Amino acid sequence: MRTFSKTNIQAIILAITSALSLALSGCITRGEKISDQNELQTFPVVQLSLCDTVLHRNYVADIEAVRNVEIRARVNGFLNKIYVDEGQHVQQGQLLFTLNDEEYRSELAKAKATLSSAIAEAKGAQLELARVQLLVEKKVIAKSELEVAKARLAAAEARIDEARSNESNAATRLSYTVIRAPFDGYIDRIPSKAGSLIGEGALLTSVSDIKEVYAYFNVSETEYLQHKKANATKEHPEVHLVLADGTDYPYPGKVETIESEFEETTGSIAFRARFPNPKGLLKHGASGKVQLSNDLQDAMLLPQKAVFEMQDKNYVFILDASNQVKMRNFKPGARLANCYVVESGLNAGDRVVYEGVRNLRDGMKIIPAPVTLDSIKGL
Repeated sequence: MRTFSKTNIQAIILAITSALSLALSGCITRGEKISDQNELQTFPVVQLSLCDTVLHRNYVADIEAVRNVEIRARVNGFLNKIYVDEGQHVQQGQLLFTLNDEEYRSELAKAKATLSSAIAEAKGAQLELARVQLLVEKKVIAKSELEVAKARLAAAEARIDEARSNESNAATRLSYTVIRAPFDGYIDRIPSKAGSLIGEGALLTSVSDIKEVYAYFNVSETEYLQHKKANATKEHPEVHLVLADGTDYPYPGKVETIESEFEETTGSIAFRARFPNPKGLLKHGASGKVQLSNDLQDAMLLPQKAVFEMQDKNYVFILDASNQVKMRNFKPGARLANCYVVESGLNAGDRVVYEGVRNLRDGMKIIPAPVTLDSIKGL
């Protein structure tokens, strides 16, 4: 039987102790690593990329008929009869109103009589001129008498012209007592009633031709420039109309003209779009929202949920290669649904924390959970 000295026993005990220490140390290290891994939080992360998209902007618009004319009285008189009702559709030339015409018929008759008298006077002057001319040729009277006769005839002919002008004016004023529709359209409010005394220039009603309508809206200078760049090749860009109740108008329109100057007080410029109105749904004086669409090429979209503000600046958390988050400032542009169009500060390929940014601190490590932009754009 083998015996161990005291020295050998101590050596064996020391070796066993060292081995146990190393084993325990390894277990602790592995446990710490597992614990650290378990403490990391998972956050949804979206990777930025470039894409072509369409930017829609809505602008409050005033709707006006392409033709809207006020019908006003052109002479004084009592409103004799009203032949149409408010809201009624009328055709060009249709009788709308008549004014009492007795006074104007009398004026016309008087003018006709004056004209007849002037014509008769001129005939007498012409006969007198012929008689005087014969006597002058026979040297019975002086030549000066001939000049007087010619002057009398010229004066009589001038009175004919004056009488004809007065007759024409009287006939015109008489015609003003009959008011007809200037074109096809709809009758607006009629403020006066039959029998009312109407003064010259008084408003009788308005007629609106709404087969087509104009939509007037104002655009800021920045958005005007963006619109011009995006539609540089389009002479009349297509636009859409959202009605006052939020529904989409089914017929698209076109931008027809843009004013030449910006409004000093607002910094905006007025656009005019034309819309077809085959069913007469749009009325003069209505309101809505015109939707302008601009094509954006190579746009970088960033979800608004990923953005937070500090001292009036916009930031996001991006991930580095080791999944450590870093704050980064960027400049947002236009809004598109629930996303910003990035103007500067971020690059394609950057990984951005999409949600839960309030729970992050600069320098933290996280476990990224990739999500696609398409899956969150409509949220």
